[in-house]
Amino acid sequence: MVLYYAGFDVGGTKCAVCLGQELPTGMDILARRQFATGRDKHPYSILEEFADTFVRMIEEKNIPKQEIAGIGISCGGPLDTKAGVIHRPPNLPLWDNIPIISYFEEKFGIPVHLQNDANACAIAEWKYGAGQGHQNVLFFTFGTGLGAGLILNGKLYEGACGMAGEAGHIRLAKAGPMGYFKEGSFEGFCSGGGIANLGRIYVKEEQSQGKHPLLLQKAGDDPQNITAKLIGDLADEGDDLCRRIYEKSGEMLGAGLSVMIDILNPDIIVIGSIYARSTHLLEPSMRRVLEQEALPQSLEHCRIVPAKLLDNVGDYAALSVATGSF
Repeated sequence: MVLYYAGFDVGGTKCAVCLGQELPTGMDILARRQFATGRDKHPYSILEEFADTFVRMIEEKNIPKQEIAGIGISCGGPLDTKAGVIHRPPNLPLWDNIPIISYFEEKFGIPVHLQNDANACAIAEWKYGAGQGHQNVLFFTFGTGLGAGLILNGKLYEGACGMAGEAGHIRLAKAGPMGYFKEGSFEGFCSGGGIANLGRIYVKEEQSQGKHPLLLQKAGDDPQNITAKLIGDLADEGDDLCRRIYEKSGEMLGAGLSVMIDILNPDIIVIGSIYARSTHLLEPSMRRVLEQEALPQSLEHCRIVPAKLLDNVGDYAALSVATGSF
């Protein structure tokens, strides 16, 4: 019997609905449609848009509703996966105590599963991406923030209250860029916002020495215009300051991963977004610190690789949650 799945990706700026068919070779994405979230839209109007989009898509593909084996929802936390409730994520301020699973189960009579986006991406990379074939997989987002999903002994590990994997909250230094409401945190050094903040710190140091760095010039002399992408682009062009910023981020990535490797002894660590795009800038200093800090036997066993499902990870994430096999 052919199994079809639907994935609902809930984002702060855009939402997406996709349909997939699980094959022996992996998940085949059959269709995808997205729409703007709208920060002022009522949550239930967005849920209705998800429902309407889903119905139109299965009608267009001539897939009977009863052949949809599951709906998977990927959304930023905090949320309660067991109760199926979203609890006001920072990028969705109006979504306070929204019972999203019961809403769609009552509307469609289809099993619905909910996961935070980092866990959903971890499941996707484990089932269909770089983590395939491994029993112990750690996935790190390294995007706007730093979240982690943990696949341990072939199962998603969520912890006592669903908060496992919040590696971004670990403090790596007494002082440093702010991330996850904590100065010097893992997220503060290893995220898009963190690298931008690190850049501002380095620029301020350069200015205190009477210098006018290229990074600040390219940002229009406004430190708030500094982004991780701008720093990465200039580092690729050979700018020494920007290379040092990424080198520092790589060092702290190595420090954070050392803790995870020592405690969890994974087979493979998969890192997305900025790491996947800028491995060449981050890996040398990351490796140097790993070799200093991590247990040699655990480090030797563990591969560290860029994510594979880069552009389509949100679709695969929601669809992998829909299967319920995690």
